[in-house]
Amino acid sequence: MKALFINGSPRKNWNTAKMLESAMKGASDAGAETELINLYDFNFKGCISCFACKLKNAKTHGLCAFKDALTPVLEKALHSDVIVMGSPIYFSFPTGMMRSFMERFLFPIMHYSNDENGKRIRDIDRTIYSANIYTMNCTEEFAPKMNYDTIIKTNSSACEVVLGYTENLCAYNTYQFNDYSRYDVNMFSEEEKAKYRDEHFEKDLQKAYELGKRLTEKAKGEK
Repeated sequence: MKALFINGSPRKNWNTAKMLESAMKGASDAGAETELINLYDFNFKGCISCFACKLKNAKTHGLCAFKDALTPVLEKALHSDVIVMGSPIYFSFPTGMMRSFMERFLFPIMHYSNDENGKRIRDIDRTIYSANIYTMNCTEEFAPKMNYDTIIKTNSSACEVVLGYTENLCAYNTYQFNDYSRYDVNMFSEEEKAKYRDEHFEKDLQKAYELGKRLTEKAKGEK
């Protein structure tokens, strides 16, 4: 039972990383072999639209044919039972690194063909239990005004179609800096941000733990 955790944040010890580490602990406690990948450690590109993954009767069918530092990560992802992708929201979207990873991972195993029942064909014959964890400066109340619900739903739909199962977990109004006074951010109150963090982030970490555990238990139940 393998559970892979993908950190799409450049930070290795901040909000997203901590959420992923908590989810990893839940997966580990449920019996999974866990690994954390920091995408910013790798030099790679997004999809280059070569369509080698769609060629009929080709060795590359269902696989990303472009070889770079991400290739071994994609191999691990493809053979995982659980995969949890975590990203902060930067300028209204998950990071470019996470988006590039999702292009390279999800697109090759999704066909442009349907079966006789009209269901999208996949190049994997099992469910990979997946989740997306998002951390953001935005409050939960303000998120719909930024269309974050639409963005999250779009990513979720892609994971559901390709991997067979997905969940989402959002940590809102996260703390961005150790010292707000050093930055030009006077629209935020450090005192209010700290108060919210102290009241909510431990609960978010517990939700992440439960997510990792739940996904692993679901995957174990299928085997």
